Amino acid sequence: MKPAPTADRRLFAIFLIVLIDVLGLTIILPLLPFYSEHMGASAITVGAIISVYSLCQFVAGPVLGSWSDRIGRKPILILSQIGTCIGFLILASAHSLFWIFVSRIIDGFTAGNLSTAQAYISDVAAPQERAKQLGRISVAFAIGFFVGPALTAFFFHFGYQAPILLAAGLSFTSIMATTFLLPPNNMSAEVRIKDATPAVSVSTEIFKHLKHPILARLFLEISLFYFSFSAYAAGFALFAERRFTVSGAPLNAQEVGYAFAYFGLLGIITQLFLIGRLVKKFGERRVVLFGFLSSIVGYGMLGFIREPLWIGITGVFTSFGAGVLRPALLSEIAGKVSPKERGGAIGVCQSIQSVAQIIAPLVSTALIGGALLLQWALLPSIVSGLGAFLVFRRVRTTADITG
Repeated sequence: MKPAPTADRRLFAIFLIVLIDVLGLTIILPLLPFYSEHMGASAITVGAIISVYSLCQFVAGPVLGSWSDRIGRKPILILSQIGTCIGFLILASAHSLFWIFVSRIIDGFTAGNLSTAQAYISDVAAPQERAKQLGRISVAFAIGFFVGPALTAFFFHFGYQAPILLAAGLSFTSIMATTFLLPPNNMSAEVRIKDATPAVSVSTEIFKHLKHPILARLFLEISLFYFSFSAYAAGFALFAERRFTVSGAPLNAQEVGYAFAYFGLLGIITQLFLIGRLVKKFGERRVVLFGFLSSIVGYGMLGFIREPLWIGITGVFTSFGAGVLRPALLSEIAGKVSPKERGGAIGVCQSIQSVAQIIAPLVSTALIGGALLLQWALLPSIVSGLGAFLVFRRVRTTADITG
């Protein structure tokens, strides 16, 4: 009998897989708005393209999470990655907005790979190591946000399709890595059968977790983070195109790709050198507060700058905020549920993120389409302010801190 794989081996494998997945996603991120405009999309149509992906993800997220609790994380990861690869191939061959929508719908309905990977980490990591390991996986996000847009900027020289085909190739690589490198999660088949519950609807899964008062507050906080970040990420390329010029020309996918790469580099620094020390010194709750406060400043500053070099300053604040909020909040949520329910709970987070990504891009791009660039920047800043207010109250509640 082969010895069971160690937690370190499993975590390394999932880190590699998440990194490849995020690379594919982040190659598309700075390109999709310009690619859609190239096909004749208006600003609000770009928002709809982003939103339809998230709408499908909202429907599928908790169901895929529940399935991963029943049959294991690995099969669901593979299913999700196959859908992503197919979506990218359709996107690369699209000749109209219709096919862009089709590609995002297919990808959205199977978009459970990242949430399932996070549930896998929560299975494998010891409770006292969970925040650290989720933080390390967030390094994969940061690396992806650094390398992916940089690849977009480079391959954009060869046309719009080249970066998308690269993303499809990376997605296929992720399927192979999951199949051959990732061991099954540490829950045995017997345990899964014993603990499994029937597949549930989206609403049932959400309301089950919302009955927990502390979880409900955490879900509200993470929803504010997801909304503010989604509004920012969905609209930044269009905002930059309209606000800034280089040599008299509006910023394009290449230059926005370099900007996103810079944000990713800052995220790497945050994940490698800051978040662990901050959590150890201040605790997860206060780190969440710091993240929201930093986001307020970064997003708000964007509304007042006129030169593209100032993006470098705002990026310090926005990247720190996003870099600490995601892992700290996910770690808190994962720590409040039993191992057999983590997939469902993180699936709920995925659906909350999807709701934010359905609404926020539409609002964000509508503001940009109406030439309300200042209001576009203030929107995520104000939402982050609401998050900071809620966390401040929670941090000062002794029962929650010690409970």
